[in-house]
Amino acid sequence: MLGISLRQLEVFVAVAREGSLRAAAGQLHLSQPALSMALAELEAQLGADLFDRKRGRLYLSERGRDALPLAQEVLERTLELRRSVHGRGAALEGELRLGASNTIGNYLVGDLLGAFTAEHPKVAIRLGVENTDTIVKGVLDHVLDLGCVEGAVAHVDIDVRPWREDELVICTRPDHALARRKRLRADDFADARWILREDGSGTRAMTERILASLPPGQTVLELGQSEAIKQAVIAGLGIACLPAVAVVDAIKARRLTALQTPFLDLRRRLAWVLRRSKYHGALVSAFLDSATAIRQPARATRPRRSTRA
Repeated sequence: MLGISLRQLEVFVAVAREGSLRAAAGQLHLSQPALSMALAELEAQLGADLFDRKRGRLYLSERGRDALPLAQEVLERTLELRRSVHGRGAALEGELRLGASNTIGNYLVGDLLGAFTAEHPKVAIRLGVENTDTIVKGVLDHVLDLGCVEGAVAHVDIDVRPWREDELVICTRPDHALARRKRLRADDFADARWILREDGSGTRAMTERILASLPPGQTVLELGQSEAIKQAVIAGLGIACLPAVAVVDAIKARRLTALQTPFLDLRRRLAWVLRRSKYHGALVSAFLDSATAIRQPARATRPRRSTRA
């Protein structure tokens, strides 16, 4: 009979998520030798190597990838067992690993986490901000419990659940030639100098769809953060398609202008992504219930075009 302990499973899951013994030991407040011993004992009991060792890092082996979601489920169900013994009204505990794409993680984090953290103060949340492709990979690799993304996702093992709507705007400096036009047409964007997000970003994917409906222009910069793009536009390096929530302050300060483009559909939907084949326990369910209870704010009117030259 196997004598696998919960601590051994915690060690396995922590090493799988962190990719190193040192980081996992720090997370679990164990010495590195104690953690190494626990992992070695688990592998001995299972009769399989759970990790491949390469250049000082640990990578899940094929058997490790198969074992990881099962170990996570055992730990989650153990927490639920403990809570059921104390009654369903007992406080939720544990760790929730979330991924949020750039717009959500940087500009909507209050809506994303506020109500849940207030209601469940004993839950530790680890939030990583990455682009949509990286978040989906994290969910598929069991590194993230769930993600919230702004890009379209199509994968057989990903469950996509709509959260709320978002809108992009095309931004320029107030003294840009396009900002001075009273009524814009698609043809006015011929030879425009565009600043784009990196590949894998939901904003990049939508911008490319928008650009396909406009005359050809030039891509002058690719940057990995909306804030960096905003500053590049303010500096006069080009124009960009950015989330409205990311530029509202700069527009109010008249450092940017949001162009009026009624001939373009700049709306998109933000969504939750979960792995279908993964067990989702009480923490994930409570988090999604909290997030979906937040009302979609009324659609903000697109910021008025600045008249300052």
